[in-house]
Order: sequence, then structure tokens, then C-alpha cells
Amino acid sequence: MTREEAIDRINELLDSTDPATTNTSMRIPNALREAAALAVSELDVAPSTTVLAANALRMLLEGTVALAALELHYEEYPEFRPSLADLAIAAAELDGSPLAQQPDLLRRAASEIAQRHPDAEPEDVVLWAEARQYAAEEQKRIAAEQKGAA
Repeated sequence: MTREEAIDRINELLDSTDPATTNTSMRIPNALREAAALAVSELDVAPSTTVLAANALRMLLEGTVALAALELHYEEYPEFRPSLADLAIAAAELDGSPLAQQPDLLRRAASEIAQRHPDAEPEDVVLWAEARQYAAEEQKRIAAEQKGAA
């Protein structure tokens, strides 16, 4: 079975309206079971721990399938894969960072950090850009203080 066929089959199964169920025996850590029971009884997140577990499994599978489909798309069309800089700009926008308004700064930061840390995440780039910006502002402040003292 190819990855694409697996993705299609998982989607078919997730879309199924078949009401049949299967009794399974799963071993989960006691702390996780207790946390799930509390979430059900005290936070009303689901009608039962079984429903909570099934919903969590469904969400994980849906996310996994979406990521796998996206990866297949990027394999076929690599030119559409966003760069680390593109992802950093998006992360800054999502976080409401003022750096989102400075895409050139984020692109430089992505280039700098990728040289030393090839597996850097977009958040690493935003943090690096913030640190660089702070250092530059501090240098300006110190220079202004020194100029004023002279």
C-alpha cells in the first residue's frame, strides 16, 4: 500500500458512519487514565473516557493524515514548500509579534540561524530576531548615553 492509498483509506474509515464498535484492551498509564476520568467528570469534556479517547484518537489521525497529504504535495511540488523565513513570518503573525511587520529582519534572522542550526524551528528564528533587535537597541542606547555624558 502506498502512502497515498493509506491516506485515502484512513480518510474513508474516518468518514464512515458505521455504528459498529470493537471492544479493545489498551494499557495506558494510570495517571493518564485518572486525568481523563477527571476531565470527563469535572470538566465535561466528553460523556465518557471512552468517547474522550476515541475523539482524541480521531483528532490525532486527522492531523496525521493532513500532514502526510501535505508532505506528499511538497514532494510533488517542492517549490511550494515554505522556507524557514516564511514560516517564521507566519509564526510572528500568529503570535502577534511586532516583528511580523519586519519580514526583512526575519528573513535575515532565518538565514543566520539556519547556518548554525539547520534544524531550527520558526519560533527559534523569531526569538533570534528579537534578541538581535534588542541588542541593537541597547547598543544605540549606550552610545546615546555615552554621547550625552561627553
